[in-house]
Amino acid sequence: MSTDACCHQEKKWYQKRTWWIVGASLLLGLVSSQIPLFKSFSVAFWGYLRIIGWAIGVGILLGGLIDHFVPKEYISKFLSQPKKRTVFYATGLGLIASTCSHGVLALSMELHKKGASGPAVISFLLASPWSNFPVTLLLISLFGWKGILIILAAFIIALITGFIFQWLDKKGWIERNPYTSSDTSSFSIREDFRGRINGYRPTFAQLQKDLKGIGRGILELSEMVLGWVILGVFLASLAQAYIPSHIFQNYLGPNLMGLVVTLVFATILEVCSEGTAPLAFEIYRQTQALGNSFVFLCAGVVTDYMEIGLVWKNLGRKTALWMIAIGVPQVLIWGYLFNLFF
Repeated sequence: MSTDACCHQEKKWYQKRTWWIVGASLLLGLVSSQIPLFKSFSVAFWGYLRIIGWAIGVGILLGGLIDHFVPKEYISKFLSQPKKRTVFYATGLGLIASTCSHGVLALSMELHKKGASGPAVISFLLASPWSNFPVTLLLISLFGWKGILIILAAFIIALITGFIFQWLDKKGWIERNPYTSSDTSSFSIREDFRGRINGYRPTFAQLQKDLKGIGRGILELSEMVLGWVILGVFLASLAQAYIPSHIFQNYLGPNLMGLVVTLVFATILEVCSEGTAPLAFEIYRQTQALGNSFVFLCAGVVTDYMEIGLVWKNLGRKTALWMIAIGVPQVLIWGYLFNLFF
């Protein structure tokens, strides 16, 4: 066996960091329940898992179904036209992406290379972490109906940012995508869908193939999501158990300083969207400042240094800088409005 072949072998499940994080965290949660000093941590940890467990399970299952049955070509088909509806498509199709903020980076860059316009990529990049199935259900399970407000506000920010980017594109103030083709009519979703339906035969072999495909999608999404979820629950449980409430009230309260401190905190903390949700809820639980939780969730996506770096490298320096300049003020404004009215 060659060295290259050996290096590119698929890792076994026990060689992947996600399952070590999940296993170690669950073991720590069990052990801590028997140690008086860590009893409060254990109560908080298992309490969070009871709240979000069903949402994560359903979200990953739906994500696996989407991953197997919805071709990526359906997503990229609508994302190259310089029309307002392209931004709506990009924002809405974040739901179909079913991946976290880190996972969507790779998908966004792939769409960019397939010819998606800069405005569409940015809209998709901002919307997808908060509209995919696992995070949608996770936010609703934590925040109740206010979770829907968070998702809608994130959608609106993605839409407004996309429209502004289209204007910047027309002005020539951002980089153009060199991969964009003027002809996007060669692929027909309607014909492809009709062909798939007409050609589908529910035989035992086909059903077996579908189950394997869905299972593969569930496993890949689990490996992408679960480690971050458990990490977020772990950090939120530590905060609930050992950080005094007055720290949250004094520094993350429902005021301008609290919003700014939350923004800085979200920028520094490198946690995936699934992981930030429990932390954001802990901020809300301690301060009742929904706006701060929203800023923590959404600013973490807009100011994420990995995301900015990839946009800078692939879409261009001006695109990356405009994304920060347009996105951050909107997040702060929505955070202020949430604190004011909710």
